[in-house]
Amino acid sequence: MKHLFIALLMAFSWLQPGAVLASSDAVPGEWSHATALTGKPKYPKGFANFDYVNPDAPKGGRVRLSSLGGFDTFNPILPKGEQAEGAGLLYETLMTSSLDELDISAMYGQIAEAMRYPADYSSVSFRLNPDARWNDGKPITVEDVVWSFNTIIEINPRQAYYYANVKKAEKTGDREVTFTFNVKNNRELPHIMGQLLILPKHWWQGTDKDGNKRDINKGTLEPPLGSGPYRLAKFSPGRSVTYERVKDYWGANLNVNVGQNNFDEIQYESYLDRSVMLQAFKGDEYDFRRENSAKDWATGYSQFPARDKGYVIVEKFPDRARGIMQGFILNTRREQLKDIRVRRALNYAFDFETLNRTIFYNSYFRANSYFSGSELASSGLPTGKELEILETVRGQVPEEVFTKEYKNPVGGDRKKERENLRQALKLLKEAGWTLDKRRLVNKKGEQLKITYLDYSPVGQRYALPYKKALEKIGIALEYRMVDTAQYISRLRSFDFDMIGSGWAQSLSPGNEQRDYFGSVSADRQGSRNYAGIKNPAIDKLIDRIIFAKDREELVAATKAMDRVLLWNNYVVPQWFLPFQRTARWNRFGHPEKLPEFDIGFPTIWWWDAEKAAKIKDNT
Repeated sequence: MKHLFIALLMAFSWLQPGAVLASSDAVPGEWSHATALTGKPKYPKGFANFDYVNPDAPKGGRVRLSSLGGFDTFNPILPKGEQAEGAGLLYETLMTSSLDELDISAMYGQIAEAMRYPADYSSVSFRLNPDARWNDGKPITVEDVVWSFNTIIEINPRQAYYYANVKKAEKTGDREVTFTFNVKNNRELPHIMGQLLILPKHWWQGTDKDGNKRDINKGTLEPPLGSGPYRLAKFSPGRSVTYERVKDYWGANLNVNVGQNNFDEIQYESYLDRSVMLQAFKGDEYDFRRENSAKDWATGYSQFPARDKGYVIVEKFPDRARGIMQGFILNTRREQLKDIRVRRALNYAFDFETLNRTIFYNSYFRANSYFSGSELASSGLPTGKELEILETVRGQVPEEVFTKEYKNPVGGDRKKERENLRQALKLLKEAGWTLDKRRLVNKKGEQLKITYLDYSPVGQRYALPYKKALEKIGIALEYRMVDTAQYISRLRSFDFDMIGSGWAQSLSPGNEQRDYFGSVSADRQGSRNYAGIKNPAIDKLIDRIIFAKDREELVAATKAMDRVLLWNNYVVPQWFLPFQRTARWNRFGHPEKLPEFDIGFPTIWWWDAEKAAKIKDNT
């Protein structure tokens, strides 16, 4: 799943997309400590701590982590530049999530102690916690919140789009801030505003140690001021960064923080090469890794003495918190990819089963949904509420949406490959392309050519077999590798024919679907509508998702959109895993029962001095 990190890189780590459909057990107009997806939040007002933490977890020790690529800024809101890994440890949001409620969608007070909204969801107000402090001791104010919002939408076009329905932010009390919306009955908007990152106005408008005025419009390597549980301790530009726990952190005893943030130090080391990164882990240069390579998972930890001795634990954890689509994304802005039959033909030419056997150790599942691995994935034929919703766009979507279950072509042997390529040629012929000797050409005699843009040589392992398959039906696929900075630049400007990327979806999709698949984002540079989708039917289904009145309608509308996306063949689906593959040096403890939707590493784990001593004494 290597390309997914680029998609995530382009989104802020502190922004969690997803809809909230029925905001908690709060009475409209009254203050509430929490908001939830449906019904009541799990944790009542005044709860002591989340169930999945160890409230008596020891504090101390250090955890060493890794990152791929360097960094050039600690400014968390710029649309360009490489933010340092772990910078989210410095900052906080108005509300924060639990990890054991559906889609991590329940939110509880953090900087804000309470929230309220009217029955028509036309605004939301937050009441700040009177104890909330920046790490220089100054209080977090309503002015900080208003300034943070206004600055974020001014500087970052993507965030301006994300917050497009927010008409204004204003102070409405000594500790009260209100966001007014330009629409009504969008139940997700109060939740979105609870996720707002709060920055210190006085620090950013002040001067550095040399008397130079700070500029939030620019990148900076000056250690920033935050309100979070960690502060920046030391760093080497582009190479490493270390955060230290704030001993007098204002929120240490908040119920949402008890049993968390247990390490004295969290350190990130940057690597430029994945193979070097693996060897560094095996050499005990960092402590924990999520393994994204099937080959390394199958072979990279064998003949590894530290694992044999129990010093390293290799473990899989269920991945229940998301659905995913990863694939070869086809840019329909390109003339040769506008025809749905051409795009479907490209799927027939992709032999996933052979790749899975020959280079992936049969470890992956074929992606068959934009929400693969989750309850939101469509299957079979539409029925019930889903069919009712699809009827509203009948005539605007492929008829197969109603008559056929979407299935990817199946390969795996020569016979199936030949049959799939015949089907591909049939579709291409219907689309006006003909095979002239070994070249697939249009009426002008121009060959069908596609440029596949990549940033890492790892992609060659599956892109080059795909290239050979396409050559058999006369299509010229050029594999073009560029550096990461150029890749991101071209991704933002949609300067590609095909990329390998995808979308990680929450279990309660909402407004972010417009950024992924909506017509409004197709021409907006920097959006995640990589395929250039401009489809009125999909726009209508996105609105059904956003304005769904309950969970049943949300699930039905999401499945309906998923089905329409699939049958439009914007993507040649690749693969997914319903679990996380991890490896760690056995120096840490964790709660006996981890939360359902996230393993919580390193937030709810802790340093185990006894385990660490065993490794030290025997190495």
